[in-house]
Amino acid sequence: MARHSKLQKQVLSLYRQFLRAGQDKPGFIPRIRDEFRENSRIKKSDVMHIEYLYRRAQRQLEQLKDVNTKQLGSFSKPAEKS
Repeated sequence: MARHSKLQKQVLSLYRQFLRAGQDKPGFIPRIRDEFRENSRIKKSDVMHIEYLYRRAQRQLEQLKDVNTKQLGSFSKPAEKS
């Protein structure tokens, strides 16, 4: 079994926290999984970017834990016209 770095362990812990926090909110679990799956493609050597996303995710987790949170917003690029 591969040994994980401290940052990898923190990210895995954060993922588990997100899954627990999203259990009682419908539609959140697939969104959480998709977001983490998408960001798993980031190179392990890009530590600065990973740490930035980690801090951002911590803030999002606090919002998700708030009982008043009903949905998550997202920003996406509009599809380019061909």
